[in-house]
Amino acid sequence: MRSKPMSRASRQSAPVAPAGARRGPGRRRTLTAVAAAALLVTAGCSGGSGTGSGGGPVELTFWTWAPNMEQVVQTWNDTHPDVQVTVNKQDGGDAAVVKLLTAIKAGDGAPDLMQAEYQKIPTLVSSDALADISGELGDDVAGTFPDSVWNSVTLGSDAVYAVPQDSGPMLFFYRADLFEQHGIAVPTTWAEYADAARKIHAADPSVFLGTFSANDPGWFAGLSQQAGASWWGVEGDAWDVDIDSEPTRQVASYWGGLVQEGVIANTPMYTPEWNAALNEGTQAGWVGAVWSPAVLEGNAADTAGKWAAAPLPQWDPTDPAGGNWGGSATAVTTQSEHPAEAAEFAQWLNTDPEAVQALADVAGVYPAATEAASQALTDPPAFLANQPDYYDVVAEVAETSNDFTYGPNVNVAYSAYTDAFGPAAEQRSAEAFTAALQAMQTTTVEDLENTGFTVAD
Repeated sequence: MRSKPMSRASRQSAPVAPAGARRGPGRRRTLTAVAAAALLVTAGCSGGSGTGSGGGPVELTFWTWAPNMEQVVQTWNDTHPDVQVTVNKQDGGDAAVVKLLTAIKAGDGAPDLMQAEYQKIPTLVSSDALADISGELGDDVAGTFPDSVWNSVTLGSDAVYAVPQDSGPMLFFYRADLFEQHGIAVPTTWAEYADAARKIHAADPSVFLGTFSANDPGWFAGLSQQAGASWWGVEGDAWDVDIDSEPTRQVASYWGGLVQEGVIANTPMYTPEWNAALNEGTQAGWVGAVWSPAVLEGNAADTAGKWAAAPLPQWDPTDPAGGNWGGSATAVTTQSEHPAEAAEFAQWLNTDPEAVQALADVAGVYPAATEAASQALTDPPAFLANQPDYYDVVAEVAETSNDFTYGPNVNVAYSAYTDAFGPAAEQRSAEAFTAALQAMQTTTVEDLENTGFTVAD
């Protein structure tokens, strides 16, 4: 059995990290299997007591930022009097990770359960914050989720560090009215997307099909995932960083070429200029994700009914592939005194039909359990009421997403993306995009080395 690559300073205490993607042929990637190193016996390896202190119900605390999660959890509490869950609302993103790691280090104050973004799981595992709950889950849980999503919580090993909660399959959103007006077909390949960008910009120079956003590393990672990239991996006991890989170069070169040509804007997303373009119809498309209709409704409400969604354009239409932008899972922390009960709740929350329905209806997320999500989401978002098959399209796309491995310093790589691609987008130079990717690679590798991790040559 192979153990994970660890920081040289923490080889005596760190749990297993993800195995790397095999560099074999094919656009879908699978990860080499590794077993959890027997360096520590975490709380996740032992069963819960079934009762709380004094013989009362087991009491669990759940840190989450999903809206209205307390309403979803109330259904569990009403039907499980012996195990009661209290929702503790937290900020998402890096703030939640820092707070959890601080509590873990202090040995006090950590919750039983934590909503964790997929890209943060390797960092939390390498810091011994998440328990392996593989022994506490049902045998058929893995089959509930797409392979790419399940890989994000197993890190390519036999261990399970969380149960997938929601995912962010990427789609192409476009102004159907403008496409019809200009006689443009919905692109099914990236070559067709480039042609559509040229045509719509030539018809009206004020209109762009989309934008390259230098402030959204998760967006760029999802597009790289679709192309077949996996930015981190493992070789023996060393981390492999493969950001500057052929698939990611293909993505960077493609978008850099369109920006240089002037047929795609370089306006960062979520800025006033970007919002205005959506409202005015000067941005006729958006490479977004399943949650994008809510953003469009919030930023361009008057354009409701004019948009439609389609699968991402493909690099190889004979081998459809997708990527994810965002998503999170429900994890059990290593300091939980009741890991069995916590794991049971995590499984219920993300697989039980009633719970999944509530996640969709009340919490407003796209559940990672695709079959249950399809049953729960029968009506399209109000903003896309003109597309009744919206969630059918989403379900189809979700099943095609390639595997993608994150590493223990995602935050550094993401910051490097913003630092490097911001100037490149301003320069409108394809060569600058290539140089930006190389800068991301160098920064990420140097950070791993400087923090004591072994990095493969």
